[in-house]
Amino acid sequence: MANDSIKKTLVVTVVLCLVCSVLVSGAAVVLRDRQQDNAHLDMQRNILSISGLVDDASTLDRSQIDTQFSRITARLVDLSEGKYSSALNPDSYDQRAAATNPSLSRSLPSQRDQASIRRQAKVAKVYEVREGQTLQTLILPVHGYGLWSTLYGYLALSGDLNTVVGFGFYEHAETPGLGGEVDNPVWRATWQGKKLFDDQGQLQITVLKGHVDPTSAQAPYQVDGLSGASMTTRGVNNLVRFWLAEDGFGPFLANLKQGSAQP
Repeated sequence: MANDSIKKTLVVTVVLCLVCSVLVSGAAVVLRDRQQDNAHLDMQRNILSISGLVDDASTLDRSQIDTQFSRITARLVDLSEGKYSSALNPDSYDQRAAATNPSLSRSLPSQRDQASIRRQAKVAKVYEVREGQTLQTLILPVHGYGLWSTLYGYLALSGDLNTVVGFGFYEHAETPGLGGEVDNPVWRATWQGKKLFDDQGQLQITVLKGHVDPTSAQAPYQVDGLSGASMTTRGVNNLVRFWLAEDGFGPFLANLKQGSAQP
Protein backbone atom coordinates (compact mmCIF):
# COMPACT_ATOMS: atom_id res chain seq x y z
CA MET A 1 0.00 0.00 0.00
CA ALA A 2 1.16 3.52 -0.74
CA ASN A 3 2.28 5.50 2.29
CA ASP A 4 -0.24 8.25 1.62
CA SER A 5 -3.23 5.95 1.09
CA ILE A 6 -6.23 6.16 3.41
CA LYS A 7 -6.28 2.39 3.82
CA LYS A 8 -2.69 2.23 5.07
CA THR A 9 -3.27 5.15 7.43
CA LEU A 10 -6.25 3.35 8.97
CA VAL A 11 -4.37 0.05 9.25
CA VAL A 12 -1.37 1.68 10.96
CA THR A 13 -3.70 3.57 13.33
CA VAL A 14 -5.61 0.42 14.31
CA VAL A 15 -2.43 -1.62 14.83
CA LEU A 16 -0.86 1.15 16.90
CA CYS A 17 -3.97 1.39 19.07
CA LEU A 18 -4.02 -2.36 19.60
CA VAL A 19 -0.34 -2.49 20.57
CA CYS A 20 -0.74 0.43 22.99
CA SER A 21 -3.85 -1.16 24.52
CA VAL A 22 -2.02 -4.43 25.09
CA LEU A 23 0.93 -2.61 26.69
CA VAL A 24 -1.28 -0.53 28.97
CA SER A 25 -3.41 -3.52 29.97
CA GLY A 26 -0.33 -5.62 30.61
CA ALA A 27 1.24 -2.92 32.76
CA ALA A 28 -1.98 -2.58 34.76
CA VAL A 29 -2.08 -6.32 35.44
CA VAL A 30 1.63 -6.57 36.31
CA LEU A 31 1.53 -3.53 38.62
CA ARG A 32 -1.83 -4.26 40.27
CA ASP A 33 -0.38 -5.88 43.38
CA ARG A 34 2.15 -3.08 43.81
CA GLN A 35 -0.57 -0.44 43.41
CA GLN A 36 -2.75 -2.14 46.01
CA ASP A 37 0.21 -2.45 48.37
CA ASN A 38 1.05 1.25 47.96
CA ALA A 39 -2.59 2.21 48.57
CA HIS A 40 -2.61 0.13 51.76
CA LEU A 41 0.63 1.75 52.91
CA ASP A 42 -0.77 5.22 52.23
CA MET A 43 -3.87 4.36 54.26
CA GLN A 44 -1.69 3.30 57.18
CA ARG A 45 0.33 6.52 56.98
CA ASN A 46 -2.82 8.64 57.06
CA ILE A 47 -4.30 6.80 60.03
CA LEU A 48 -1.03 7.01 61.96
CA SER A 49 -0.73 10.75 61.33
CA ILE A 50 -4.32 11.50 62.32
CA SER A 51 -4.21 9.22 65.36
CA GLY A 52 -1.34 11.22 66.87
CA LEU A 53 0.82 8.12 67.34
CA VAL A 54 3.57 9.70 65.21
CA ASP A 55 4.38 13.30 64.34
CA ASP A 56 4.98 12.76 60.63
CA ALA A 57 4.22 9.33 59.16
CA SER A 58 5.51 10.40 55.74
CA THR A 59 9.08 10.12 57.08
CA LEU A 60 8.66 6.49 58.17
CA ASP A 61 9.78 3.54 56.10
CA ARG A 62 7.68 0.41 55.66
CA SER A 63 9.09 -1.46 58.67
CA GLN A 64 8.56 1.54 60.94
CA ILE A 65 4.99 1.92 59.68
CA ASP A 66 4.31 -1.76 60.31
CA THR A 67 5.69 -1.45 63.84
CA GLN A 68 3.61 1.60 64.69
CA PHE A 69 0.46 0.28 63.00
CA SER A 70 0.66 -2.93 65.03
CA ARG A 71 -0.65 -0.82 67.92
CA ILE A 72 -3.87 -0.19 65.97
CA THR A 73 -6.72 -2.69 65.70
CA ALA A 74 -9.38 -2.58 62.97
CA ARG A 75 -12.93 -3.42 64.05
CA LEU A 76 -16.30 -3.39 62.32
CA VAL A 77 -19.37 -1.53 63.52
CA ASP A 78 -22.98 -2.19 62.60
CA LEU A 79 -24.26 1.36 62.17
CA SER A 80 -27.94 0.50 62.51
CA GLU A 81 -27.38 -1.19 65.88
CA GLY A 82 -24.55 1.03 67.07
CA LYS A 83 -22.53 -2.00 68.13
CA TYR A 84 -19.48 -3.94 67.06
CA SER A 85 -20.05 -6.52 64.34
CA SER A 86 -18.36 -9.89 63.86
CA ALA A 87 -20.27 -10.83 60.72
CA LEU A 88 -17.39 -9.91 58.38
CA ASN A 89 -13.60 -9.98 58.41
CA PRO A 90 -12.24 -6.50 59.24
CA ASP A 91 -8.92 -7.23 57.52
CA SER A 92 -10.54 -7.78 54.12
CA TYR A 93 -13.61 -5.54 54.48
CA ASP A 94 -13.71 -2.55 52.10
CA GLN A 95 -16.23 0.03 53.31
CA ARG A 96 -16.10 2.12 50.13
CA ALA A 97 -16.80 -0.92 47.97
CA ALA A 98 -19.59 -1.99 50.32
CA ALA A 99 -21.29 1.40 49.90
CA THR A 100 -21.83 0.60 46.19
CA ASN A 101 -23.17 -2.90 46.87
CA PRO A 102 -26.98 -2.86 47.37
CA SER A 103 -26.82 -5.88 49.69
CA LEU A 104 -24.20 -4.27 51.92
CA SER A 105 -25.48 -0.70 51.91
CA ARG A 106 -28.60 1.39 52.21
CA SER A 107 -29.97 4.32 50.25
CA LEU A 108 -30.31 7.55 52.21
CA PRO A 109 -33.36 9.78 51.68
CA SER A 110 -32.40 13.34 50.81
CA GLN A 111 -33.76 14.77 54.07
CA ARG A 112 -31.36 12.56 56.05
CA ASP A 113 -28.41 12.71 53.67
CA GLN A 114 -26.64 15.71 55.20
CA ALA A 115 -23.27 14.57 53.83
CA SER A 116 -24.66 14.08 50.28
CA ILE A 117 -23.30 10.54 49.95
CA ARG A 118 -26.56 8.95 48.65
CA ARG A 119 -25.63 5.43 49.78
CA GLN A 120 -24.10 4.34 53.07
CA ALA A 121 -22.43 1.04 53.94
CA LYS A 122 -24.33 -0.77 56.68
CA VAL A 123 -21.06 -1.69 58.37
CA ALA A 124 -18.22 0.75 59.05
CA LYS A 125 -14.56 0.00 59.66
CA VAL A 126 -13.09 1.81 62.67
CA TYR A 127 -9.62 1.69 64.19
CA GLU A 128 -8.73 1.54 67.88
CA VAL A 129 -5.65 2.13 69.97
CA ARG A 130 -5.89 0.44 73.36
CA GLU A 131 -3.66 0.07 76.37
CA GLY A 132 -4.82 -3.22 77.86
CA GLN A 133 -8.61 -2.91 77.90
CA THR A 134 -8.57 0.89 78.02
CA LEU A 135 -9.46 2.72 74.82
CA GLN A 136 -6.90 5.43 74.11
CA THR A 137 -7.89 6.57 70.62
CA LEU A 138 -10.77 5.78 68.26
CA ILE A 139 -10.37 6.58 64.56
CA LEU A 140 -13.57 6.96 62.54
CA PRO A 141 -13.79 6.98 58.73
CA VAL A 142 -15.81 9.92 57.40
CA HIS A 143 -16.72 11.16 53.96
CA GLY A 144 -19.05 13.57 52.25
CA TYR A 145 -19.40 15.96 49.33
CA GLY A 146 -17.65 19.32 49.22
CA LEU A 147 -17.75 21.67 46.22
CA TRP A 148 -16.35 19.47 43.46
CA SER A 149 -15.76 16.09 45.02
CA THR A 150 -16.36 13.59 47.77
CA LEU A 151 -13.84 14.09 50.56
CA TYR A 152 -12.62 10.92 52.29
CA GLY A 153 -10.85 11.14 55.64
CA TYR A 154 -10.54 10.09 59.26
CA LEU A 155 -11.55 11.67 62.55
CA ALA A 156 -9.59 10.55 65.62
CA LEU A 157 -11.08 10.86 69.11
CA SER A 158 -9.46 10.48 72.49
CA GLY A 159 -10.60 7.83 74.96
CA ASP A 160 -13.32 10.14 76.31
CA LEU A 161 -14.98 9.89 72.86
CA ASN A 162 -15.54 13.63 72.90
CA THR A 163 -12.18 15.28 72.27
CA VAL A 164 -10.66 15.49 68.78
CA VAL A 165 -7.12 14.11 68.53
CA GLY A 166 -6.74 14.63 64.80
CA PHE A 167 -8.70 15.13 61.60
CA GLY A 168 -7.77 15.06 57.94
CA PHE A 169 -8.62 13.89 54.44
CA TYR A 170 -6.65 11.47 52.33
CA GLU A 171 -8.58 11.92 49.08
CA HIS A 172 -10.50 14.77 47.46
CA ALA A 173 -10.54 17.00 44.37
CA GLU A 174 -11.30 20.39 45.88
CA THR A 175 -9.90 23.60 44.38
CA PRO A 176 -6.17 24.04 45.13
CA GLY A 177 -5.54 27.08 47.31
CA LEU A 178 -9.20 27.31 48.33
CA GLY A 179 -11.12 24.17 49.29
CA GLY A 180 -7.85 22.29 48.89
CA GLU A 181 -6.70 24.01 52.08
CA VAL A 182 -8.30 21.13 53.97
CA ASP A 183 -4.83 19.61 53.54
CA ASN A 184 -3.12 22.57 55.20
CA PRO A 185 -1.45 21.34 58.42
CA VAL A 186 -2.25 24.66 60.11
CA TRP A 187 -5.99 24.24 59.51
CA ARG A 188 -5.91 20.57 60.44
CA ALA A 189 -4.21 21.46 63.71
CA THR A 190 -7.12 23.74 64.67
CA TRP A 191 -9.25 20.62 65.17
CA GLN A 192 -7.06 19.20 67.90
CA GLY A 193 -8.65 19.52 71.33
CA LYS A 194 -12.08 20.52 70.02
CA LYS A 195 -15.11 19.03 71.76
CA LEU A 196 -17.90 17.24 69.89
CA PHE A 197 -20.73 17.04 72.43
CA ASP A 198 -21.85 19.29 75.27
CA ASP A 199 -22.49 18.15 78.84
CA GLN A 200 -26.00 17.02 77.87
CA GLY A 201 -24.65 14.83 75.07
CA GLN A 202 -25.91 17.09 72.28
CA LEU A 203 -23.76 17.33 69.15
CA GLN A 204 -22.22 20.81 69.01
CA ILE A 205 -19.14 20.66 66.78
CA THR A 206 -19.45 23.18 63.94
CA VAL A 207 -17.20 24.46 61.17
CA LEU A 208 -17.85 28.19 60.88
CA LYS A 209 -17.87 30.32 57.75
CA GLY A 210 -15.47 32.70 59.47
CA HIS A 211 -13.14 32.57 62.44
CA VAL A 212 -13.81 31.30 65.94
CA ASP A 213 -14.23 33.94 68.65
CA PRO A 214 -11.99 32.60 71.44
CA THR A 215 -14.07 34.46 74.05
CA SER A 216 -17.29 32.70 72.99
CA ALA A 217 -18.74 29.98 75.19
CA GLN A 218 -19.10 27.91 72.00
CA ALA A 219 -15.45 28.24 71.02
CA PRO A 220 -14.51 24.72 72.26
CA TYR A 221 -17.04 23.30 69.77
CA GLN A 222 -16.14 25.52 66.80
CA VAL A 223 -13.52 25.32 64.04
CA ASP A 224 -12.39 28.08 61.67
CA GLY A 225 -13.81 27.86 58.17
CA LEU A 226 -11.68 27.86 55.02
CA SER A 227 -11.15 31.36 53.66
CA GLY A 228 -12.69 31.75 50.18
CA ALA A 229 -14.10 28.22 50.20
CA SER A 230 -17.55 28.50 51.71
CA MET A 231 -18.96 25.48 49.85
CA THR A 232 -16.12 23.19 50.92
CA THR A 233 -16.43 24.54 54.47
CA ARG A 234 -20.14 23.75 54.43
CA GLY A 235 -19.42 20.27 53.06
CA VAL A 236 -16.89 19.53 55.80
CA ASN A 237 -19.30 20.77 58.46
CA ASN A 238 -22.11 18.65 57.02
CA LEU A 239 -20.11 15.45 56.72
CA VAL A 240 -18.65 15.69 60.23
CA ARG A 241 -22.04 16.34 61.78
CA PHE A 242 -23.65 13.56 59.71
CA TRP A 243 -21.13 10.92 60.79
CA LEU A 244 -21.38 11.89 64.45
CA ALA A 245 -25.19 11.91 64.47
CA GLU A 246 -27.94 9.31 64.50
CA ASP A 247 -27.35 7.93 60.99
CA GLY A 248 -23.59 7.73 61.52
CA PHE A 249 -21.55 6.81 64.58
CA GLY A 250 -23.78 8.59 67.10
CA PRO A 251 -25.46 5.43 68.47
CA PHE A 252 -22.16 3.55 68.52
CA LEU A 253 -20.39 6.31 70.47
CA ALA A 254 -23.28 6.42 72.95
CA ASN A 255 -23.15 2.64 73.44
CA LEU A 256 -19.36 2.67 73.74
CA LYS A 257 -19.52 5.30 76.50
CA GLN A 258 -22.06 3.16 78.35
CA GLY A 259 -20.09 -0.05 77.88
CA SER A 260 -22.82 -1.65 75.78
CA ALA A 261 -21.24 -1.69 72.32
CA GLN A 262 -20.50 -5.41 72.23
CA PRO A 263 -22.76 -7.42 69.91
